[in-house]
Amino acid sequence: MYQANNVYFICGFAAIGGGLFGFDISSMSGVLGTEAYKNYFHNPVSYRQGGITASMPAGSLVGSLASSFIADRFSRKVALQVSCVLWIIGSIIQCAAQNVGMLCAGRVIAGLCVGIASSVVPVYQSEIAPKEIRGRVVSLQQWAITWGILIQYFIQYGAAQVGGGPEDPSQPAAAFRIPWGIQMIPAVILFGGLFFFPYSPRWLASKDRWDESIRVLAALHGAGDIHHPKVLAEYKEIEEALRFEREEASSSFKTLTQPRIFRRVVLGMSIQMWSQLCGMNIMMYYIVYIMEGAQIASPLTTASIQYVINVVLTLPAILYLDKIGRRPALIFGAFFMMIFLFISGKFYALPAVWSDLIVPSYADSVNEGSLQAAYGQPNDGTGDKDITWIVKGKPAVSKGIVAASYLFVATFATTWGPTSWTYPAEIFPSKVRAKAVSLSTASNWFWNMILAFAVPPLLWSINWKMYMIFAAFNGAAFVHMTLMAPETKGYTLEEMDDVFDSGRPAWKTHKKTSRLDQLARDIELGNVKISAPLGEGSATTSTVVGSGTMVESGDTKKITPHPPDMADEKRPEA
Repeated sequence: MYQANNVYFICGFAAIGGGLFGFDISSMSGVLGTEAYKNYFHNPVSYRQGGITASMPAGSLVGSLASSFIADRFSRKVALQVSCVLWIIGSIIQCAAQNVGMLCAGRVIAGLCVGIASSVVPVYQSEIAPKEIRGRVVSLQQWAITWGILIQYFIQYGAAQVGGGPEDPSQPAAAFRIPWGIQMIPAVILFGGLFFFPYSPRWLASKDRWDESIRVLAALHGAGDIHHPKVLAEYKEIEEALRFEREEASSSFKTLTQPRIFRRVVLGMSIQMWSQLCGMNIMMYYIVYIMEGAQIASPLTTASIQYVINVVLTLPAILYLDKIGRRPALIFGAFFMMIFLFISGKFYALPAVWSDLIVPSYADSVNEGSLQAAYGQPNDGTGDKDITWIVKGKPAVSKGIVAASYLFVATFATTWGPTSWTYPAEIFPSKVRAKAVSLSTASNWFWNMILAFAVPPLLWSINWKMYMIFAAFNGAAFVHMTLMAPETKGYTLEEMDDVFDSGRPAWKTHKKTSRLDQLARDIELGNVKISAPLGEGSATTSTVVGSGTMVESGDTKKITPHPPDMADEKRPEA
């Protein structure tokens, strides 16, 4: 059977799993404002709409926790195929939903898929990619998410024109059934394509399938040559890391509580938590509400622009993440998102003295110190617009809100979007990687679920102050990443122990030399000889030193170099 061997193609195709995450994020945004959705599901608002939206991340939370069991036992490939089946089932149920309960059930099942895929895709990508492009190809997960958001939104936008349009009281249910049915197509494509993808070489090695492991490494990184120096060096690093982990018996969830691992678990979970508390997905879920609150004439069209921004500006991050590094993206991204959220909030709660500069004719009517207090009005839930407050007659303020929202999305797309998926997938040891990443992703989905449920009533009760809360979260993330997030650019997955166990502060962890590159050079120069495995689980490593004396070892394949001044002495057997 044909097997794909181009790393970019494999990681890009696998990222369709991330696209399903994107379909989830915008699965509600384009239908919230349609009369078909409101009438069919009895105008759900506040907690009821929050419950519908939160049902998918609730399923995703469970799916992410279960993902490590499937991925470790049956392989990363099989885990992704299971997620595809769940997505197809969930999409069918949503498309056929007769009531809110059935809709929520379909979203929970689809959420199981998204939880598994969002955990396993970055693990699979990181395990097959060379260190030089790992950030780039794992970032494809985020780019696929942005494409999923954009495609689903425009499908919903088109479907919303069914009948007399989104404001037609007699609009048919096809306005929301069409997008919920079409979304199963990517899962069908991914399920079939995975049959032609290789297994993760690190997963194969963990199952002692060494022959297959090195052949996959050779196909991906050595043009099919199992004797390529880089292939042998990477194979050696994988073997040494697995041997150490087995000696430590480090493959259970209990291992994650060990101090040397627990720090990384907390960091991975925190990064995924901050990626939610920064406020980005709320912009995606409820952007139509925000645009309506700003009294934008065409909220569906205006909202769509931010989805395009998200797609376009994620691409530079993919191209430059391996050059710039993960740490600067996390730090500066949090800082600028904080600034733009403060600006958005201030446009909703603009001091009276500023209003003289923006809309002088209204200055005398401003009271209680803010435009929101003067011109906002709460929605009683019985009108046509399920929004919390509006800014009336202030076109300059409305444009400011839109501009700040766009800048916020642009910042997330170029920084936290790709980095929040890349970083947790690369910092854990091989034997616990799937388990640890599943916990990190579970953190993402836990906070996603909480926010999806809580934001509608928050919009209702505290109005513009919600922006201030999310801005404060970004400020906390800025401090946390500055102090606690080491740089991982340029390190192999097996070198992450050196990064986190060195005792160096996070701001002094930039990579200068590569152990893998040095080993590959030694192999190429003949200083170290590593033979490909001769059978299941067997291999030979030799070190040539000085005058050419060779040190050999068997299954443990431990290299024992000797200083040059001992070159002519007899070497002990390793």
